[in-house]
Amino acid sequence: MTDLRIRPASECRFDAVSLGEVMLRLDPGEGRIRTARSFRAWEGGGEYNVARGLRRAFGLRTAVVTALADNEIGRLVEDMILAGGVDPSFISWVPYDGIGRSVRNGINFTERGFGVRGALGVSDRGHTAVSQIKPGDVDWDHLFGELGVRWFHTGGIFAALSESAAATVIEAVTAAKRHGTVVSYDLNYRPSLWKAIGGQAKAQQVNREIAPFIDVMIGNEEDFTASLGFEVEGTDENLSALQVDTFAAMIATAAAAYPNFQVIATTMRTVRSASINDWGAIAWSPSTGVVQATHRERLEILDRVGGGDSFASGLIYGLLDGQPLATAVEYGAAHGALAMTTPGDTTMATKAEVLKLAAGGGARVDR
Repeated sequence: MTDLRIRPASECRFDAVSLGEVMLRLDPGEGRIRTARSFRAWEGGGEYNVARGLRRAFGLRTAVVTALADNEIGRLVEDMILAGGVDPSFISWVPYDGIGRSVRNGINFTERGFGVRGALGVSDRGHTAVSQIKPGDVDWDHLFGELGVRWFHTGGIFAALSESAAATVIEAVTAAKRHGTVVSYDLNYRPSLWKAIGGQAKAQQVNREIAPFIDVMIGNEEDFTASLGFEVEGTDENLSALQVDTFAAMIATAAAAYPNFQVIATTMRTVRSASINDWGAIAWSPSTGVVQATHRERLEILDRVGGGDSFASGLIYGLLDGQPLATAVEYGAAHGALAMTTPGDTTMATKAEVLKLAAGGGARVDR
């Protein structure tokens, strides 16, 4: 078990709420963006994907706090959020000026990649509605206090969108802590989001301000290095299973720097090709030390985007369900693995499939 104090479900309207941007994802399928003549539309966003996974795969009550420009694209994204079962009550609708000069909705073109050709994302998210959200725009005391939320999730993608977005994260996590809501944060370092506003130095400045308010910190080895400055000696972007001890040492460093962390969790991925990855995860808590999920070598990948978000939602589900950390990290790793077998950012897995895989089940046909 962990030392997290989670509010009873009977006291809260929501099991989990996420704060972040929800973009329209346009996917050329097996082709490339530069030669596509048609795209399949999805919704997605690092923080939102977690809330959607908790709702669709695990049946929990979730909502998203975000903002959208009030036009047909925004309403399309809302329709997708509704289809995902996530409560849209906390969407702030911003008047649209007709051409997107002052406010717009984010669009993300995503290639899945295959073999030696890596996945590719090209986002178009300048001046988006949610990037302009600021402290005072959301009544957090109403959400966390009057309505009640057991778990709040946000992350480094949203915090990178603007100075006011980062300030809103601080306001939100402070309010969540005031009302006894567990707070998780996925560092989710994206160089493209930070490069024009100060790069890694700015990322570390922002995330170090947020970290003292976080109970459950999530990220991979690049995230911890780039966003918090904890170096992993002797590793590169592909962390192998043999380097667990090295990364565990970094977790210990992070835990010492931020004693408020009750859980630290990370995915472990070795990229053999865009369509073959080694995949696993480890997690830590003060009472358990480091625990490791099943390491799946040569996992076949259809669409890797959103795998980390599905890991986070599986982990969070396990912890909300009162499972030991070792079980929760298995849920996370299994959910992430399953999510990467289907297209789109968001999960198509079921709870039964996650529990089966986490328990050691395979890919034999179910009849």
